[in-house]
Amino acid sequence: MHPDPHYRVGSSEKKACHRGTPKAGKRPAGYYGLPFRHDNDRRRPRTTAEIYELNRALAKKMEHVFVRRGIPVVPSIGPNSITAEFTSIWRAFVPFPSYQVFQRGGYFSVEVIPDAVAVISLNTMYFYDSNTAVGGCARTLPQDPGNLQLDWLEVQLQLFRERGIQVWLSGHVPPSSYNFYSECVSLLYMTTANCKRVRDADVRLPTGTSMVRQFFLLDAQQLGNSTIQRRDKLYEADLKGQDEDEALPPTVLKHPKKQLYKLLLQEFSDLPRAQNLNHDNYAVVNVAPSVIPTYLPSFRIFAYNATGEAYRPGLLGSGDGRRGTSSLLKALSGGLCDEEEYANSWRCHLGQPWHSSPESPSRTNRLWTPLGYAQYTLRKMNRADESRPPKFKLEYLTFPVHALHPPAPETDEAEGEAGTGYATNSTGSTSIDAAKARKFWYPIPKRHLPRTLRNSTIVKSRKFAPYGLEDLTIPSWTGLAQRLGRSKSKRLRQKFREFMYMGAGGA
Repeated sequence: MHPDPHYRVGSSEKKACHRGTPKAGKRPAGYYGLPFRHDNDRRRPRTTAEIYELNRALAKKMEHVFVRRGIPVVPSIGPNSITAEFTSIWRAFVPFPSYQVFQRGGYFSVEVIPDAVAVISLNTMYFYDSNTAVGGCARTLPQDPGNLQLDWLEVQLQLFRERGIQVWLSGHVPPSSYNFYSECVSLLYMTTANCKRVRDADVRLPTGTSMVRQFFLLDAQQLGNSTIQRRDKLYEADLKGQDEDEALPPTVLKHPKKQLYKLLLQEFSDLPRAQNLNHDNYAVVNVAPSVIPTYLPSFRIFAYNATGEAYRPGLLGSGDGRRGTSSLLKALSGGLCDEEEYANSWRCHLGQPWHSSPESPSRTNRLWTPLGYAQYTLRKMNRADESRPPKFKLEYLTFPVHALHPPAPETDEAEGEAGTGYATNSTGSTSIDAAKARKFWYPIPKRHLPRTLRNSTIVKSRKFAPYGLEDLTIPSWTGLAQRLGRSKSKRLRQKFREFMYMGAGGA
């Protein structure tokens, strides 16, 4: 968020919503406006002092609303952030042991649940290919800021793995070969596939900055020659205006919005069948909704399994986990490493061991596994004013409808599978009594549900709950991707597209 202190209600959009009045028939700037500072007003250019002042004001508000109530806030450096000054601006958010690292590079880690869950805030500006001030994680530049950050990340992941701590990676720019320098996205994957060194410790990647909300998969197969070939084909397709059936694109986020939906479906349709899919090769990236209303301001609230069995890598015996080596990633590149242009790239020179386990919280629902989220949007902003503020309302949720309510006491249903985080409608001979029903943990408070979902007899909702995911593990996400990849899933695809663009026309 970049607040605009010069915004004026009723002003002209052509004047950056700072002054003037619109012509007849043109809508004036509304009461709530846009929560970011307009940069296209030459009469009021942004200054460094203003950037500092506005960020201090926002940091104070976040501290007042969340930190003082014991809720950690984990911000990420973006293109308008100035890292040296942010050490003091974000003092309430950055732990003291991370001050020196943050002051040097703008990244840090924090244990949001001590000894259980950590979040690593990456400075993705060092990986972003629009940033020409960095070296793009080139192997020949060991002191490149991107390489230094990934060296630090590898150490952090290993330390957290040794302590049995689950890790979320967060950043401003989503990782893909179209946002990151190719070496950065390859090395980030291999570091978190050397988080397959730590994959059995559980690593997840929520990101922001995109105006479009979606998820995509990082696949080891795409680090090879196919990624570069697909990129070239995609750019050629853009120039020639090819149809969706003629292009073979990977996951991208810079691509025009009309194509992004098609690109994701193409990628999902290329996934192997369930029985042939190796979850060791995949990581899930969630691109969070934006508060900046290119479409509609939105946010998500996640629910987690707080009652399941804890997991520590290796404690389930010799059968827990599989070992591999990063040199396998080199093999995926085919003959690419024989070419002079790529012979000295990271993907052709890494051979560290890695571990993965189907028992990790990213693969199996257990303690601190995310169960799902609800997404809320702010609608009808054009009708809002000082006396009628807009209200956030549920747009959709990932949970199955049956998980929103306790099983009915009078039915012959089990209490729910132990450790799933909430009771489920599973079969069994033990009847649940009213006292246990009252203790049911609601993943979404009933008061925040639309009226149609407050009725416990409802079993399906295509409008609010079309995904029906039991949890947010990698198998659940790949399963959803496979469903979206089927051309017969027209209704599901329609809802996916709707959620991506919030129903915006022309998307």
